[in-house]
Amino acid sequence: MSEPMTYGRYLALDRLLDAQHPISDHDDELLFIIIHQTKELWLKQMLVEVREAIRLVRADKPVEAYKSLARVSRIQAVMTLSWDVLATMTPSDYTRFREVLGRSSGFQSDQFRAVETLLGVRGGGVPGPLTDAALADPSLWDEANAALARAGFPLPDIQRDWSQPYEPSKAVEDAWAQVYRDTSRCWELYQLAEKLVDIDDALATWRHKHVLTVSRVIGMKTGTGGTAGVPYLESTLSKRAFPELWSLRTQL
Repeated sequence: MSEPMTYGRYLALDRLLDAQHPISDHDDELLFIIIHQTKELWLKQMLVEVREAIRLVRADKPVEAYKSLARVSRIQAVMTLSWDVLATMTPSDYTRFREVLGRSSGFQSDQFRAVETLLGVRGGGVPGPLTDAALADPSLWDEANAALARAGFPLPDIQRDWSQPYEPSKAVEDAWAQVYRDTSRCWELYQLAEKLVDIDDALATWRHKHVLTVSRVIGMKTGTGGTAGVPYLESTLSKRAFPELWSLRTQL
């Protein structure tokens, strides 16, 4: 007879709570591990939601995609707040165990890179199997533009090498601007666009808080993974997954 289901068994708490293995004897290392493991769990859920949104947009079901897109932006907000917890660790605290990290770095997160890739930010970073798989297919932004074309808006041939970085297009900007100028007629696409902007906004906020936290903890030191640290992170602040949804605002 199988054992009754319990809270601990359902959540596999024995394995989950045994997955933190600090190398040093400093308590702050446990916080560092938990913060980053939690982020990876949220990224796992984000991948599920973004893939589902891509499927629905491809099927011309933008309304059904709103739930997944809204969930992604709210997960991003939770992840951004976690930087405030990490910021309770002072430079002195971090210095005591930083050397045990070796060359490991969040820069190597395949899940984070895969989320970016699925959204539409392609190129750069250290790709892994999840990212490589995502590069083979259209991104969420590619699918949104394809849906726009199917709705009758004039767009150039949107077929391209999906593995390459997306190049913003004036034609794409103009087409989405038409959606924003006639929101009542194009309500579903308009709401889809705003859900995408929510995600880009939240991602930019996450990046900004990341820069501040790293600057607060290590200053201008080189990152553990060999990046330039704060200067590298600052260079990512202008990244946008849906660039024309930002540029079109100038012409409205």
